[in-house]
Amino acid sequence: MVGAAPATAGELASTPVVVAAPLDRARAEMNQRVFDRVWSEVRTQYYDPTIHGLDWTEARRTYRPDALAARDDGQLYRVIDQMLDLLDDDHAGAAPPAVARRQDAQRRRRAVMGVTLYPQDDGGYRIERVRPGSPAEAAGVRVGWRLAGDGTGGWSPDREVVDGQSLTLTFTDTDGVRRDVTLTPREMDPLPAFVADRSRPDVLVLRIEGFEPGLGRWMGAQLADLSPDTAVVLDMRDNPGGLLMEADAVLSCFLPDRMAWATRTNRSGRAATLRVREACGGRTEPATNALAVLVDGSTRSAAELTPAALQEAGRAIVVGERTAGAVLISQDTPLPDGGRLTLSRADFVTAGGVRLEKRGVDPDLVVADAEREPDAADEALLAAIAALRTSATVGARPDVN
Repeated sequence: MVGAAPATAGELASTPVVVAAPLDRARAEMNQRVFDRVWSEVRTQYYDPTIHGLDWTEARRTYRPDALAARDDGQLYRVIDQMLDLLDDDHAGAAPPAVARRQDAQRRRRAVMGVTLYPQDDGGYRIERVRPGSPAEAAGVRVGWRLAGDGTGGWSPDREVVDGQSLTLTFTDTDGVRRDVTLTPREMDPLPAFVADRSRPDVLVLRIEGFEPGLGRWMGAQLADLSPDTAVVLDMRDNPGGLLMEADAVLSCFLPDRMAWATRTNRSGRAATLRVREACGGRTEPATNALAVLVDGSTRSAAELTPAALQEAGRAIVVGERTAGAVLISQDTPLPDGGRLTLSRADFVTAGGVRLEKRGVDPDLVVADAEREPDAADEALLAAIAALRTSATVGARPDVN
């Protein structure tokens, strides 16, 4: 910092000037490579060739100077996300290298705070889940709190999380009150991607954390030799989606082979009908068990396509809250610095012609308990089980009054 000498009579006091260090050349070059890759991918690969009528060249002129001047990943990716926000597309986003690394290590033992963060339109993040037994739970962090995305709260998602290295974060709670929280990340075993709960008589609850490789095989194994009198609940709450082929695999467990369940339309306008294919482990026939699917406002992408198809086919009752309405078919592209771009590559409508983007799936039975207390009763699950147990016909969707 360069300061002025004290003012004397007849002088104007000088304002101290902060002299920024020159931007590192390697940083500037990487900023350029990352920004240009993102801009070019949208221009050439986005599912809508008109880019919703946006002047994408003007977007480049507007955001590129700030991106090239960014001094760290946080600044760079905030500028990129501001540009991608012009698309008004929940699937369009760029993950900084630290976030991409955490995503890749999701099913490995690693240092965690124990929160699931989801980006918001204002650049901040909403806490969608707090892991039981985690440092975040111990520190009193709650679902629904918000974290600033620019690091003003002491930490932002573009930074690493280190085992034993305490962090001070500033949240805003659901009442708008500021909450300063200090917690210490620690290594924890990964949460399993799929969990089967057989603790209730005549009910099998299958919790699906994400549509990850092996889901169809796993589900087929859980349904093998299952009594037709056992009701099945698929819990897809807080599920961000994943692989389209695994959504098809789940559907093959409950719908007939070759049944049409959706239509996808790519950038060129070519439409393709999606049909159920046998992928439910070793099963050759769909299960006939009474079926319910739990969803909430954090159910996205493939986790929305699946209940929508089952609902339209009259095969399942959907219970919970309206889903997020983020169902465009996307694909990831690696960026030069190790970050990751997610971009919509195809449009999607259900077999019944419904476009779920920005609309979501409406439950047959509405139960708003997505932010329930950790020890509170799971009202949505209880409601789903009650509806299944009162169903008169095995394999049919129960009546909801």
